[in-house]
Amino acid sequence: MATPRRDTRGIVDAADFLARVRFRRPEPAPPLRPYVEHYWLIDWDLTEPYVSHVVPHPAVHLVFQRFEGQEPFVEIAGVQQGLFSQKLEGRGRVCGVKFRPGGFRPFAPEHPVSHWTGRRVHLTGIDPAPVLDPTDEEARVAALDAHLLAARVPRPDPQADLAMTLVDRIRTDRAVRRVADLASDEGLSVRLLQRLFAAYVGVGPKWVILRYRIHEALERAEAERTVDWAALAADLGYADQAHLVRDFTTTVGVPPATYARHRGP
Repeated sequence: MATPRRDTRGIVDAADFLARVRFRRPEPAPPLRPYVEHYWLIDWDLTEPYVSHVVPHPAVHLVFQRFEGQEPFVEIAGVQQGLFSQKLEGRGRVCGVKFRPGGFRPFAPEHPVSHWTGRRVHLTGIDPAPVLDPTDEEARVAALDAHLLAARVPRPDPQADLAMTLVDRIRTDRAVRRVADLASDEGLSVRLLQRLFAAYVGVGPKWVILRYRIHEALERAEAERTVDWAALAADLGYADQAHLVRDFTTTVGVPPATYARHRGP
């Protein structure tokens, strides 16, 4: 099983974000690691409002949240297909659980993961205080561990394992460019692959392929002063540079060259 990601892939203008908030990604307890990629803890104390933007991963999140002037709450956030924006102001704290793509369904087998896609559902009957109140970070992590382990210890699910493996392959193997080829490699029909992703990931395999391409382009735009966009488009499997520019602009809101000029080193 892959280890948790340590980069900031998906965060728009990551340097500015990290300059304004405290952001950490601790690991969950060992029994949870097959299903949970990492926890994420954010604390802020701002003198002026700030809006964060994220190009979401194909992951479901369980989020404990405290915003100034609001009652703390807990929600399930399904895979968000567009740019996710969140206004932060005053003081606040968020403690989240990022499930591995494919890893949430064993905790909530009543519905396919597509049931949650695009939704943010407040959960009643869960006290957020044990997670949000401790000043000690380790205590917050322990509270997240305790909540998940008490809620459900998942039974082995080969389909969940397959979904997690396939998404991780898409993320790490640039040679995966077409859904039909991925299905053929795994000995599945395209329809069965799409059903697997709907049930366990929440979005289709084509969406996952395209989303990880955008993450790669976003990271390159953040990290490099000059990017050869035509070469990157070819490297990511686009037919031409225009297709990369179109997908990037649709997802992030500005063309990649414009983003690189304003956000790069």
